Amino acid sequence: MTNPSDPSGKARREFLRRLGGAAVACTATLAGAGSLGAARSAPHSDARAAASGSFPTKDYDWTKHRWAFGVDAEKCIGCLRCVEACKRENDVVGDAHHFRTWVERYVYLEGDEKPRIDSQHDPENIAASGSEREYRFANRYQGAKVEKAFFVPKLCNQCTHPACVQVCPTGATYRTVDGVVLIDHKHCIGCQYCVQACPYGARFFNPKERVTDKCTWCYHRITKGLQPACVEVCPVGARIFGDRNDRQSPISLFIRNNRVQVLRPETGNAPNVFYVGIDKEVS
Repeated sequence: MTNPSDPSGKARREFLRRLGGAAVACTATLAGAGSLGAARSAPHSDARAAASGSFPTKDYDWTKHRWAFGVDAEKCIGCLRCVEACKRENDVVGDAHHFRTWVERYVYLEGDEKPRIDSQHDPENIAASGSEREYRFANRYQGAKVEKAFFVPKLCNQCTHPACVQVCPTGATYRTVDGVVLIDHKHCIGCQYCVQACPYGARFFNPKERVTDKCTWCYHRITKGLQPACVEVCPVGARIFGDRNDRQSPISLFIRNNRVQVLRPETGNAPNVFYVGIDKEVS
């Protein structure tokens, strides 16, 4: 990724940012036709990843892998160790408003038809942590008649047909051959079109570096044979990761042995994060 302290990098992004307003209108038309998405998933994208610093080792062959992620909401205990590990591993902005992955709490009280959703955006949950840099789930339901409650980890769905790729005016967002959507910060102009296009709220704007950011399934780790940081620290095995090309991988077994579902299938994005233990109200 481009070092934001590099004057030439800043100058280049500023130049592109100024051009962005004029370029976006015509680019969006092309993106709607799908031409940009096809170009970014072409074989040349491996050169793009190498140039952006996302491609960590020459020994890795991404044509042999098809990564996917699983979430078992029946196991998640809402401890937020995954969120903290992600922030440390990926140098995410250190406040309670920027996350590559987060966890929501869904609570059905007696008589409720729809759940009450606690998230990282809730000021009461931020206050419960005792710090403006993080959040915890406030004990707001003490004494209430809770019929059902569960936690739902969320992250970038690394879609097969990602809307964020289609709307990016500079080609900074692209999908790799092995199925992970990355952002080349050398080319990102911070227009936030991708943030608006993502139906899952998985992208955010980094105000310090003036680029967009999101979960990459710790691409720098998985291409070296390691697990994503959030998967590695989960104490209950609620997060599952692996290669779908390997029928005996943890994710292949998870998908095959469970009735899995994806979030917002009606969008046509074809997510690659598979859930068990959630209901129709989760989106």
